[in-house]
Amino acid sequence: MQRTIVYLHGFRSSPASIKATALVRAVHALPAAVRPRLHVPYLRGTPREAMAGTLAWIDANVARPDEALTLVGSSLGGFYATWLAERYAARAVLINPAVRPYDDLRAYVGPQTNLTTGETFVVTEAYFDELRALAVTRLAHPRRYWLLVQAGDDVLDYREAVAFYAGAHQLVEGGGDHAFAGFEQQIPAILRFAGVDID
Repeated sequence: MQRTIVYLHGFRSSPASIKATALVRAVHALPAAVRPRLHVPYLRGTPREAMAGTLAWIDANVARPDEALTLVGSSLGGFYATWLAERYAARAVLINPAVRPYDDLRAYVGPQTNLTTGETFVVTEAYFDELRALAVTRLAHPRRYWLLVQAGDDVLDYREAVAFYAGAHQLVEGGGDHAFAGFEQQIPAILRFAGVDID
């Protein structure tokens, strides 16, 4: 069975982000016999649109998401990954994830610019309503999750994620930042968590 990894970037980010490109490089460097399918969608538009596109890709390409799929999400992408993992009973790796983006992103109401593509978009009240509709109140099986957070995250309070993902595998590092400094060092462990035989 071929493993599938879907990487979900954060707010105002894109598939060209540092973490996404590092993961792409690592996966492409694997021998073909063990290389997982990797999908890194551009989450443009509203949360509903972003998730509709991701759902459509998974439904069309992954026969057994509960066995073959691992979501990897950073920041807002971690929030999305959690919703998708609950929907598909899949595994998920969360990197400094947003737990309450419908509250945390309030300061960004109005026109915004994607930090890697330069595209502009507008955050409205409807954006927060759509995020709230995707909120997971309780993890059905916490052991399907792996949380990676750094206490030096200057955007989100890592303690909220530690509490929400209680019972999950957790890596809590001191220092660091919201981008998760040293992410590339975690990629081999992420691949193993996804069931990729890299040893």
